[in-house]
Amino acid sequence: MVSFEKLKITRQYINALEDLGFEEATAIQKKAIPVIRSGQHVIGIAQTGTGKTAAYLLPILQRLSYPQGDAARCVILVPTKELVVQVTVQVSELAKYTDIRYEGIYGGVGRKSQAKAINEGTDIIISTPRRILELYEKENIPLNKIEILVLDEADRMMDMGFMGQINAILEIVPTKKQNLLFSATFSSKVEELSWNFMDFPVKIEITPEATPVETVEQIRYDVPNFQTKVNLLTHLIQDRELFHRIIIFAKTKKSVNSIFMHLCKLEEDNIRLIHSNKGQNTRINAFQDFREGKIRILVATDVMARGIDIKEVSHVFNFDVPTVYEDYVHRIGRTGRAFCTGAAITFVTKSDAYHIGKIEKKIRMMIPKVDLPANVEIAETPFQENQEMEKEIDKQKHKENPDYKGAFHEKKSYKTKIKNKQRKRPKKHTGKSNSGYVSKVNKTKKTSKKGRHKKR
Repeated sequence: MVSFEKLKITRQYINALEDLGFEEATAIQKKAIPVIRSGQHVIGIAQTGTGKTAAYLLPILQRLSYPQGDAARCVILVPTKELVVQVTVQVSELAKYTDIRYEGIYGGVGRKSQAKAINEGTDIIISTPRRILELYEKENIPLNKIEILVLDEADRMMDMGFMGQINAILEIVPTKKQNLLFSATFSSKVEELSWNFMDFPVKIEITPEATPVETVEQIRYDVPNFQTKVNLLTHLIQDRELFHRIIIFAKTKKSVNSIFMHLCKLEEDNIRLIHSNKGQNTRINAFQDFREGKIRILVATDVMARGIDIKEVSHVFNFDVPTVYEDYVHRIGRTGRAFCTGAAITFVTKSDAYHIGKIEKKIRMMIPKVDLPANVEIAETPFQENQEMEKEIDKQKHKENPDYKGAFHEKKSYKTKIKNKQRKRPKKHTGKSNSGYVSKVNKTKKTSKKGRHKKR
């Protein structure tokens, strides 16, 4: 372990760190702080929960030192509104003994008020890519004095399709500046992004990609259906002392809403939910309430899986197994942060077994299996839910073997079957029109027409 004093962090920031309870630097902080302070471009790859944000904030704050001019000198880009709020809070905590000015901006709030706050004088802007572009194009905020550009959670920004906005921002800000990129993984898209704006960067990689934090205990329960998951979850979280701060992750907004409705019967005033359909203020308030310990349970989609730093989260539940396997590591990284311990509990149905196997291969470890508690009711699987799981298993088998034809291959409709039968049925011919013979019916019709013509 290395103290912050040995990293030459100045006293006002050490005092702020001590107020937060941090005395020793993490591995990424130990390696990144000296390199960033020297002015080099840096790519930092480290697993979630290892202190990446402080690793770039501390040297940036030291470099900026004091307020200077009205135009911002540093821009920090993050993928979501929740992360804007979080990073802004961290800047305020670390800069509490300084006069450094900062502003967090995101969509859903009036542009003019945000532009006014920036134009009155700021040193650091924390923003989502789209919002800072909007303020530049429509409110003319100055970005010509930027000395440092940070892309935080770069892999998430690539997944969300921000490449175009980031390239537009790179054309606006000065070419001569220090560039920092931090990410939990270094995918091909992140690598391509780094080529766009970084020359000869120093790459600092603390752990292999998709490595879970060692302080997180991982277990799995094999469950047959949705209702049994709810029964098991309800049973486990009744121990309020052990499960004192919980995040529950689900794949879809529909699942999040359903879980929330079931748990509201037990935790009406102690639970919130977050997904992309929720309003701006609702999401921010839910995040803040959970962060401040006002509520015990947060139910969310993967919008909360990346980069969110909340202390003392005791448990993470994977109510649904993620099909984007990197998200498993990001999800469970919400607990076991800053040298604290935590636990990640995953519910696995028969259609999830394929995905959990892929996840275990990616994280290079087996997730221990635990038997269901004896007093948890195992519900009967509804027909429709079972059909959906069987179809998903068929898709998985077909993905592994394209020649596989399962029970749920595309079936012909009733109308198609009738048409095929009619095609096979022999036609009844009343005459041989091709050889010059005409049927009696046709002959009658022709003569009757001739008769009518003669009468006229």
